[in-house]
Amino acid sequence: MSTNHFAVVTHQDGQQITIQLQGDLDLAASGEFRSFMEPLVTDSTNQLTLDLSKLTYIDSTGIGILISIVKVRKAAEAPFFVEHIPSQVQKLFDMTGISKFLTSSQ
Repeated sequence: MSTNHFAVVTHQDGQQITIQLQGDLDLAASGEFRSFMEPLVTDSTNQLTLDLSKLTYIDSTGIGILISIVKVRKAAEAPFFVEHIPSQVQKLFDMTGISKFLTSSQ
């Protein structure tokens, strides 16, 4: 298991909120990340974008959180995008089948 620290950097421009994930989104970081994201995910008035350019690792717990976000945003008909997915993370998303549910704003 990697020892990379996990951090979240938020940028808001009006109703556009971009969340940049940094480090490892794993079991150790999942509770903090889920708590941070909950109010943002349930607010359907904003456009939510995850920037994964600095994400170094994601495990099944992190993928489960992303799936939950996709489901909540889709049910609320709220915009949700995922951008700048590193190649090693993209391979995992492709293998697990989550890629088809993630939309890029580009």
